[in-house]
Amino acid sequence: MKPVSCHPSDFGRVAVLMGGISSEREISLRGGAEVLSNLLKAGVDAFAVDVGQDALRQLMDAPFDCAFNVLHGGAGENGEIQSVLSLLGKPYTGSGVLASALALDKLRSKLLWKGLSLPTPAWRTPASLDDCRQAMVDLNLPLIIKPSLEGSSVGISKVEKAEELVSAWATASQYGPVIAETFVTGKEVTASIVGREVLPLISMSTPRVFYDYEAKYHANDTHYECPAQLPQAVTEACQQLALDAFDALGAHGWGRVDMMLDEQLQPWLIELNTVPGMTDHSLVPMAARAAHLELADLVLQILAVTCLPDSHKLGGEQ
Repeated sequence: MKPVSCHPSDFGRVAVLMGGISSEREISLRGGAEVLSNLLKAGVDAFAVDVGQDALRQLMDAPFDCAFNVLHGGAGENGEIQSVLSLLGKPYTGSGVLASALALDKLRSKLLWKGLSLPTPAWRTPASLDDCRQAMVDLNLPLIIKPSLEGSSVGISKVEKAEELVSAWATASQYGPVIAETFVTGKEVTASIVGREVLPLISMSTPRVFYDYEAKYHANDTHYECPAQLPQAVTEACQQLALDAFDALGAHGWGRVDMMLDEQLQPWLIELNTVPGMTDHSLVPMAARAAHLELADLVLQILAVTCLPDSHKLGGEQ
């Protein structure tokens, strides 16, 4: 991937939005610090905004020309911050209002993908522990029990035995609506997208029960393959499916599509992240390095494909 052809001054003053009030605040602060450091390294006039409860007032008072959004979950990723920035007339990185809302909502994502015949694991939407028990009957074990409106594997559990269901339900339901999803046995693969380019695929493995929050952000024994060692036809199928999933939700600029490969190497869509992590453990920077793009160039590329005048948001936003 070639570094973007632009000058740091093209973006004016850039507000790096980080922190927030969601369950992913810690990860957002870490990623935001990385983004800010690399924007400054690239010569961009950038500063941090730790977004709090009074986000509207903060953004109205801050003097900036465009925003690099590193807020994860909640208002930072569900279209709320995007709608405020749109109303203020400020360009921002990533997808617009509608695509952001759809992507954070795992149920709506899956409904859209299924409607377009894109493969995604079977699921149920339990409203109670009894519904979870019925999902176990309908879908069989193992199951993934997870919040419908969270990211970064927050509140997620793998249920392999019936007696694990109560704990999994209690963990997920504290974050709101829940999805019970068939667990696809195989390899986890992620496809990072910048502009219209799919970066080298990454596959992950962990000695833990599955690739959970700890494995993503803290563990040192998580193993990554980048590029993922897959047959070329499988790699191409995953890359095309990632773009199809991205386009189905009207996403724009950049994002990361997570999927599972079953034992026959058939890919299954899990979720689309419209504001992927940017920490030292994060996957988009890792994929960019495999495409010979260092982090300072990556953050400029993300700004360019979403914030320069010729960029646009799909689905009618901005």
